[in-house]
Amino acid sequence: MLTRIVLVGLICCSLASPARACGPGRGYGRRRPPGKLTPLAYKQYIPNVAEKTLGASGRYEGKITRNSERFKELTPNYNPDIIFKDEENTGADRLMTQRCKDKLNSLAISVMNQWPGVKLRVTEGWDEDGHHSEESLHYEGRAVDITTSDRDRSKYGMLARLAVEAGFDWVYYESKAHIHCSVKAENSVAAKSGGCFPASARVSLERGGTKSVKDLKPGDRVLAADDEGKLVYSDFLMFLDRAEATRRVFYVIETREPRRRLPLTAAHLLFAGEPEGTGPGQALPKATYASEVRAGQLVYITDGDGRRLRPARVEKVYLEEMAGTYAPLTVQGTLVVNQVLASCYAVVEQHALAHWAFAPVRMSYAAKSLFSPSGPLMSNSTVQENGVHWYSSALYQIGTWILDSAALHPLGMTLDSS
Repeated sequence: MLTRIVLVGLICCSLASPARACGPGRGYGRRRPPGKLTPLAYKQYIPNVAEKTLGASGRYEGKITRNSERFKELTPNYNPDIIFKDEENTGADRLMTQRCKDKLNSLAISVMNQWPGVKLRVTEGWDEDGHHSEESLHYEGRAVDITTSDRDRSKYGMLARLAVEAGFDWVYYESKAHIHCSVKAENSVAAKSGGCFPASARVSLERGGTKSVKDLKPGDRVLAADDEGKLVYSDFLMFLDRAEATRRVFYVIETREPRRRLPLTAAHLLFAGEPEGTGPGQALPKATYASEVRAGQLVYITDGDGRRLRPARVEKVYLEEMAGTYAPLTVQGTLVVNQVLASCYAVVEQHALAHWAFAPVRMSYAAKSLFSPSGPLMSNSTVQENGVHWYSSALYQIGTWILDSAALHPLGMTLDSS
């Protein structure tokens, strides 16, 4: 059912007009502030879908502990305009993802503006002691339970509304004693842009040598793989996302024999797992999110002469902050980066479906190349501006809208919080 819903959304997106979504600005799916704020009713939640669905805060990605690699994803919040209950006296309630921190700080300002002399109060933040339900977003620092400093329960409905306006991805008037708020994962496409590689990542060119992904231009032919897992050279079309000045946390997938090191963001798809067949010509493993790749799984790398792919065991997966984020798209929908085969896509955990959704982009490129006097678009094309490409943004926004609408059906409604 989920696949069908996303499929319908992608079909709608492929028909969208570029003029309506092109360039900077608010774009699709953003909330427009109402003329008058309306308090949430008791037990109401916004958006009206389950917390861990794509249209809200997204799925659970695993518990963060002080000893885990992901602990660096959490940042302390020392905002003096926020009161932290911190009943454990460990400072845990102050730890949260940067996105959660940003939304909370914005909400603190709204609270003071709404009720002079009153501050925002956090009763529960990051949980390291297992006090919440299984797979709670509190374990990832992506959820907070809040009240006002005066604990006036008559204010809580409006407090929930203010949290919605502050940009929390899911707000639930869960209890008469508090409001529950959560945000999307820091590295998910749902949170910001999409699956990307850092500026330092390199690709192999048909004419020989390698090139940084940040320097790719339409018409460059880079090493990729076809549907059967055979290496081919494919035209680079565009960046699904491009951000020169950003620094992000990347999952680094490292193999040992031979040594390969591929950094990519959490929601990017990578062919990892066990092959679906045996012997020559076996099918590649199913594409999965980089955040789900584990040591011991297989990824596919190029051999010494770069003429064929071979499986290699993942030795370890760790996090590292790097500069720049670039999401290149090729005609083939795959790309060999740092000598490791990866998908060009993210968010939807189905490489084939994502590749189908970008068919209009490939057809547009083919048409331009066909009618261009010089043939295929050459590498001296205009450099693409920073930001998420309008087509990628439209696919995500309309797909999310379809999911949100479908989730309104009673059979699709499941509350999930705390």
